[in-house]
Amino acid sequence: MTIDHLSFGTHDIAATRTFYAERLGFPVLIHERMLIREGGTVEHIFFDCGGDCALAFMQWQNVPGVAGAYDCGINRGLGVPRGTFHFALRCVSQGALEQRRQELIAAEVLVGDLLDLDPYRSFFFDDPVNGLRLEYTTRLRLPGATDRDPEQRQFPASLGLFENAARPLIQARQESIQPPVALE
Repeated sequence: MTIDHLSFGTHDIAATRTFYAERLGFPVLIHERMLIREGGTVEHIFFDCGGDCALAFMQWQNVPGVAGAYDCGINRGLGVPRGTFHFALRCVSQGALEQRRQELIAAEVLVGDLLDLDPYRSFFFDDPVNGLRLEYTTRLRLPGATDRDPEQRQFPASLGLFENAARPLIQARQESIQPPVALE
């Protein structure tokens, strides 16, 4: 069994389509409009992100009882650091990961540095339309027994890692000297 698709909300389906199809290069699989009996519509779009998996977005428009304003990025709305809720797309190798990062940089997507997150190597970036955190990753080794034991797998981290992972290291360091922003 595998994941077929993940679905998220958006307030701007056109800008979402532009970012995912044109900047990230994810082909559109389905773009449909649901006509809701109670009134209003839902724009619904699916993008092929490889490996028989898709990302979907819904834009609710004038549907009674559905909030018009909500945090599409999920994390801020729940009061947790950026990156707590995110999704990762797997590259088959370290070379493929580095190539994908360069492709996104060439497409003018702001991406963070490559991070060693043993047993993974990853980079992060943010969806500028919806505020979602995305990750591209590759597994460097299979997890072992010590990876499954939190008493043996401990390491120092900071909130800055979560907040700044989607920005290049130089920019993240410059921003880290600014006063912290409280979670809303």
